[in-house]
Amino acid sequence: MAALRPVSLLLCLALVTLCQAGCVEVDAETEAVVGHSFKIRCISCKKRSETEAEAFTEWFFKEEGTTDSVKILRYDSYDRLVIYDPRFENLVVWNGTKKIADLQDVSIFILNVTFEHKGEYLCSVNRTLHFANDFSYNIMINKTIQLDVVEKANRDMASIVSEIMMYVLIVVLTIWLVAEMIYCYKKIAAATEAAAQENASEYLAITSESKENCTGVQVAE
Repeated sequence: MAALRPVSLLLCLALVTLCQAGCVEVDAETEAVVGHSFKIRCISCKKRSETEAEAFTEWFFKEEGTTDSVKILRYDSYDRLVIYDPRFENLVVWNGTKKIADLQDVSIFILNVTFEHKGEYLCSVNRTLHFANDFSYNIMINKTIQLDVVEKANRDMASIVSEIMMYVLIVVLTIWLVAEMIYCYKKIAAATEAAAQENASEYLAITSESKENCTGVQVAE
């Protein structure tokens, strides 16, 4: 039983680590295609998961070629989405955290991208942390996403390299499989030939022994 305690402790620590790693901040993609839908990802993880909190988010947009940043929407913990900019009216849907007071994933989804959506997006998360003794602390996190809009999607180098590696792997595996089949065939053929030669040798030996026995009988007579 004593030997099992360190293992149990390690398992518990692993489970705690997994639970704490429930929120992962991932960088947003930066290229959208005209006429397609696109998710603008914005994730703001809370540092201590055990701390109670509530949050709301506001998104701002600065169109390319302009200097003014305009508030385009607001979303709070009561699942209320308010669109302020007519360029995004009926085009933006919420794609983040729902039914939870503390918003950590505050991503949005543009249903039909146009060139007017090209520019700089600012994702602002206003979070209030609640501690014991009715103490609250407010923090604000801002993240900037530079979105480019193109007519046709450009393949990144990583996908091209991965596709090439996949084809190379398929060719290598095919060659290896053919080589293994040829090797097994030659090995089976050699074993079959050796067995046939062994059987022939045994047959000749038996025949020779039979002839010798017959000759001995005749001499004795």
